[in-house]
Amino acid sequence: MYSLLPNAVILAKEYVAKALGPGGRAVDATAGNGHDTLFLARLAGEEGRVYAFDIQQAALDNTLERLRAAGVDKQVKLTLAGHEEMAGYVTEPVDVVMFNLGYLPGGDHGIITRPETTLVAVKEGLTLLKPGGLMTLVVYHGHAGGAEEAREVDEFAAGLTQEEFAVARLSFLNRRQAPHYVIIIEKSR
Repeated sequence: MYSLLPNAVILAKEYVAKALGPGGRAVDATAGNGHDTLFLARLAGEEGRVYAFDIQQAALDNTLERLRAAGVDKQVKLTLAGHEEMAGYVTEPVDVVMFNLGYLPGGDHGIITRPETTLVAVKEGLTLLKPGGLMTLVVYHGHAGGAEEAREVDEFAAGLTQEEFAVARLSFLNRRQAPHYVIIIEKSR
């Protein structure tokens, strides 16, 4: 419908595509149905590595199926764990960390990302980022618990020091449908 301002997910991907190239390392903190994981795997290429996390086996199954169909499953490590546990599984610096907050599309809407685990994951992700690395958080706040998570993520991101991070929030002022906005955090070089 719009080419320059399509939606928050596509805007996040446009920034990520500038930060992740062949041989790069990335984290998909919320694998979901595998769309972002596939996107990251294609950018990182055969020599790259993508770590993807989800708390639902169905999400990882969907992701693996999507990756295999595209022939890019070898460079992806899928982990059945909450994103707040990423530092226990990712032991190398990464170029990119992507979050897509909310719930699994097509899944149980009662299983959602929560501020207490999301904030831990964001902090861990920021420590994993290489200098010049990028984190994106696509935020949905229309579901139960979403407004609280959005508020807490916004407050945390706004409190990051400008000496260490550049933080932007791109939101759509006249759109009611989700996703609502994207937060982009770049780590200082």
